[in-house]
Amino acid sequence: MKLVVFGLSLSSSWGNGHATTYRALLRGFARRGHDVVFYEWDAPWYRGHRRDLPDPDFCQLHLYPDWEQVAPDALARAREADAVVVGSYVERGPRVIDDLLAAGIAPAFYDIDTPVTVAQLRRGETVSLRPDQVPDLRLYLSFTGGPFLRQVLEGELAARSAYPLYCCVEEESYQPVERDPDLAADLAYMGTYAPDRQPGLERLLSEPARLLERRSFMVAGPQYPDHITWPTNVRRLDHLPPARHPAFYSSAGWQLNLTRADMRRAGWSPSVRLFEAAACAAPMLSDHWDGLDAFFTPGREVLLPESGEEVVGILESFHDDDRRAIGVAARQRVLAEHTASHRAAELEGLLLERPAPSTAHAGETVDRSGPRS
Repeated sequence: MKLVVFGLSLSSSWGNGHATTYRALLRGFARRGHDVVFYEWDAPWYRGHRRDLPDPDFCQLHLYPDWEQVAPDALARAREADAVVVGSYVERGPRVIDDLLAAGIAPAFYDIDTPVTVAQLRRGETVSLRPDQVPDLRLYLSFTGGPFLRQVLEGELAARSAYPLYCCVEEESYQPVERDPDLAADLAYMGTYAPDRQPGLERLLSEPARLLERRSFMVAGPQYPDHITWPTNVRRLDHLPPARHPAFYSSAGWQLNLTRADMRRAGWSPSVRLFEAAACAAPMLSDHWDGLDAFFTPGREVLLPESGEEVVGILESFHDDDRRAIGVAARQRVLAEHTASHRAAELEGLLLERPAPSTAHAGETVDRSGPRS
């Protein structure tokens, strides 16, 4: 199969989770014998040292300065392709979709930010696409599953066929490694700053840090405002390239996962960091959202503290053997269901078979709320 993808970023993982998602998925897709071409707007903030994969070996990467300049070549390649995918947050995404449709090409839309995209559309914002374009899409592939697929994507937005294509992890790249003293902490968190996540970070990491002055904490990720006052035992790292993620996940006693507010409300929205940490056998603490138990079993593969006091209790009282057992169980779950190989096979099936729209509610005869493996 020849696949053409228009995405936010493949070349740079700085300040976005799209790059690691595309790298895992498309590398797995290429391993299945398919040819992939990826078009990425040459964003100035990703240039230079922030571009950590400028020449991928699993696809052709085309960086372009503006859509008008690259459109003739891109549309010609899209006409020759067996399938075309446009991702969320593509620069001038609605225009890209318009030009593809005008050329007789119905793309699949890969929404890595589904609840955020829907919230934008409801506010009249058209960052990734317009509401009138949704019914013309070949498929709506969503990072969010569960009832949201039928009720919102197919119901409210009139998508022809909405299916989950959750994030995943590259099993070869993400595995337990030797502990790095420079990344050691009792509790660590990785994520780009987001205002709606910050209260959770304050409650589940900063508050415990103030109560446990002798313990160490770490927050890695860019774009945090200077006005945030961190406890003295919280270490900040602005950015860690993907190559250092396994060491980060393997070096802390616990990893914290926090979910964007729109995704918590929608449910069924696991983050790539959750799968990456689990693949490294990192014991995890997470906020709660509907559908989480379809990915990890609470109490066995992940713990769900609701307050800083609960986090303190976990850090102070959990036996190391029990803590490590949680990480091992989470890793087994990820390797069984959420690797790049699993997702690439799912994408292949969706693009080749073009499943018909479902009229079933979640939990009835047709269940599209969970992973396909």
